[in-house]
Amino acid sequence: MNQDVTQIWNTFQAELKNYIIRRTQNKNAADDILQEVFLKVIVHQEKINQKENLQQYLYGMVRNAIADYYRQTRNLLPEEAVPEQVMETESNDHLNELLSNCIRPFINNLDLKYKEALILSDLENIPQTELASRLDMSYSGAKSRVQRGREQLKEQFLQCCQLEYDKYGNFLAMNKKDCSCD
Repeated sequence: MNQDVTQIWNTFQAELKNYIIRRTQNKNAADDILQEVFLKVIVHQEKINQKENLQQYLYGMVRNAIADYYRQTRNLLPEEAVPEQVMETESNDHLNELLSNCIRPFINNLDLKYKEALILSDLENIPQTELASRLDMSYSGAKSRVQRGREQLKEQFLQCCQLEYDKYGNFLAMNKKDCSCD
């Protein structure tokens, strides 16, 4: 089946986007995922033209991209937790600083071993293999320490802030409880 990218886009774009939206419940993520998939289509057009069932192959690419999306976002605060006006008006650097300043007091309340692991892995983006080496422990031990630290961080955050979601899991509001997380 030999098709050019424009023809593939015109044929499959709408149905793939609807499929992605149903899986993610996020139109912005759907646009990003679809764009990522079609960039791969462009780069690997020769390989794609050799596929007998193009639709099946494209859906496989989409499923993998959705899985990657969830892997990348599962350890981050949901984007929806940031007020829309902040998302629209602030630069990414300022937004990162804002989130870091919000999360930093929670991290500072953790035990030293979890605090150190989270700062290195999540704020300084040190790979967990390097983290293990720096902390003189096994990779699985470092990975567990980061996971436990994230869980404790999540518990602290949820004790301080009440998040409200609709039935689809979309963020609606955040209400601070009685705490000193300002």
